[in-house]
Amino acid sequence: MADKLLRQLKIGDVVLGNNVILAPMAGVSDLPFRLLCKEQGAGLLGMEMVSAKAIMYNSKNTEALMETHPDEMPVSLQLFGSDADIISEMAKRIEDRPFSILDINMGCPVPKVVNNGEGSALMKKPALVREIVSKTVEAVRKPVTVKIRKGFDGEHANAVEIAKAAEDAGAAAVAVHGRTREEFYSGKADWKIIAEVKKAVNIPVIGNGDVTDGESAKRMLEETGCDGVMIGRAARGNPWIFREVTAYLENGRKEPRPGAEEVKDVILRHAELQTRYKGEYIGIREMRKHIAWYTAGYPHSAKFRGRINEIEGMEELRKGIEEIFSPYQLERYVRE
Repeated sequence: MADKLLRQLKIGDVVLGNNVILAPMAGVSDLPFRLLCKEQGAGLLGMEMVSAKAIMYNSKNTEALMETHPDEMPVSLQLFGSDADIISEMAKRIEDRPFSILDINMGCPVPKVVNNGEGSALMKKPALVREIVSKTVEAVRKPVTVKIRKGFDGEHANAVEIAKAAEDAGAAAVAVHGRTREEFYSGKADWKIIAEVKKAVNIPVIGNGDVTDGESAKRMLEETGCDGVMIGRAARGNPWIFREVTAYLENGRKEPRPGAEEVKDVILRHAELQTRYKGEYIGIREMRKHIAWYTAGYPHSAKFRGRINEIEGMEELRKGIEEIFSPYQLERYVRE
């Protein structure tokens, strides 16, 4: 009998309830959003990446990025940097915080990170990858994982070499995004490279790139043999994707898309969580991009998104959301 597609996944000594994972996304996977994804069934939540140097310098912003909640466990805290000593020492400094897995970012394509030799720039230096992972594994008791890409560019698709270096150095799992740094998020993710990594290592391999629904998650698991799927951009404004993917993997059931009332309620809850954890000023401003994602395709949402940048308070936000989701507007939307 074939293995079940939806299953528990063991990373080091941490057992995930299932193998459908929220990717760490800067500016997206903060505490309020993670709580919503957990409610919808995500098996592991990736926190926003944190600079190891910023921890060293006791940055206040970094403190907020590392906040967790007991209801969201297990979570993975992701560090980025390029100095093996700093990364490993900061990992040790924060180890007693309530997170489950320590991840090292080797996939971020953003220029200011890459130009510092961090993120996906590490893909160009297998020996440094080995040193970073080895020193970090030695420094902490928690499982250490890495998130990588296919390679830095098309000429250097060295994900297999990097994954093996990480495994040899003691990494407990590797997540592979099937695009190079050069591609950023364009084009189609290459799932073949995920399959190649899976064949080359014995630690769990998590596939990432172009998982947008239950069918694509099933295809990735079947085509690559990977142990779990990681969902990034498809979760923005769509925490329900975890409910949909887990149901489909478990029994082929297609969950209905959330109705307008549920979408409205989740947006308002998200905004309330944002203001609770970040205060109204920052919370509402950070909510603007989420609202744009949540409301894409709804009637009048384009007009409302034009106004989003002027919204400064919870009351104003509530009014705007009620307007988009009013029964009259939605009825017109269905008719049109």
